[in-house]
Amino acid sequence: MASPEVTSTLAALSNPSSPQSNKSTAGYTDLLNHITSSPHSSQQIPNLTAFIDSILGETLGIVAARPLLASAITAIKSLKPPSAQIEAGTHALLALESRVVSFEEQDAELRYLLADAYEAQEDWAESAKVLQGIQLESSQRKIDDHEKVDTWIRICRLYLEDDDTTTAETYLNRAKNLLYKVDDPVLQINFQLSQARILDAQRRFLDASSAYHRTSFVPTIDEEERVKTLSMAITCAVLAPAGPQRSRTLAKLYKDERATQVQEFGILEKMFLDRLLATDEVEKFAAGLSPHQLAKTSDGSTVLAKAVVEHNLLSASRLYNNIGVEELGVLLGLDMEKAEEYASAMLQQGRLNGRIDQIDGVIFFEGGQGSQAGGKDLRKWDGKVQGFAEEVERVASMLQAQYPVRLLQRLSRERG
Repeated sequence: MASPEVTSTLAALSNPSSPQSNKSTAGYTDLLNHITSSPHSSQQIPNLTAFIDSILGETLGIVAARPLLASAITAIKSLKPPSAQIEAGTHALLALESRVVSFEEQDAELRYLLADAYEAQEDWAESAKVLQGIQLESSQRKIDDHEKVDTWIRICRLYLEDDDTTTAETYLNRAKNLLYKVDDPVLQINFQLSQARILDAQRRFLDASSAYHRTSFVPTIDEEERVKTLSMAITCAVLAPAGPQRSRTLAKLYKDERATQVQEFGILEKMFLDRLLATDEVEKFAAGLSPHQLAKTSDGSTVLAKAVVEHNLLSASRLYNNIGVEELGVLLGLDMEKAEEYASAMLQQGRLNGRIDQIDGVIFFEGGQGSQAGGKDLRKWDGKVQGFAEEVERVASMLQAQYPVRLLQRLSRERG
């Protein structure tokens, strides 16, 4: 509740018959200065809210109330801690609700202030909701494209922090339609990073990896942040489904000279070189993942576990010409049925070349080093057998030409 002094002064200023009402604007300004001169007073917030209620009443006109409200918002901004700003600011928003059309500029300023306060408390959802209430398509005040894009991208980033990618994508799409009109490198970077984070959260890991990798080359970003973004690009590439497209992405990242600076380089190198991944390596990598990257898929396995199984299966296809389903299960750490299920899915999707002999329980790989080596050895063996047969035939022809009678006699005896 406001102090008696402030209450009586406000009553006098709002009373038309009072001498103070004739110079009410100056009186309100003096009163606000008096309220803000005692920042540590326990009644500062009630005094401020009473002041706002008074100037938004019927006593003052819109023209006189606007600068006073702007001064009151400045006073709210000076309150400490952020919770005090939220308390006073929320009251002011409610008081403005019925007259917001006449005070759109002050309403927007107040909402930006509240958004900062909520963000300071890491209340991302409330901060975003407050910003959503700003009239960005208004005929009452001029709003440039920069402010619109900046606000939409900020709302998008706040919802990303709150793990609400659906709403975040909605505001990112709004910003996309006007981004080409805004020449601001910082907004461009924030847009790219937000887009990459949304793709990451939607588990479109290859697209996310490409977006992060592109952003890591932006020269205006701090070097440490660029390396961090590269790290995120590698993480997404590792989590992507195994196949030709991921192999191209891994190759691009592996050839990046900065890749050796990040912690994920070890697993990147093994995946690029099609080496089998050990359990301890996978667990070490998993320790640095975000919660959504550790979420379970429809078959009950995590995104990482599925990516590792598919990678090891692809690596096996490079090493072996064929392998039994049971042996493949042991190699992948799965039972026979699950191993065959993974292989079958990758074969159907064209991410693995080969065929499955379900009768004999054997998977035959094509196109890998194992199959290439096996085919080469088989052709070499066939050539030797053919060469030996031709040599025997040549010797027999020579013997027949040189000793026709003896050869015929010996053949007759052997047959007899």
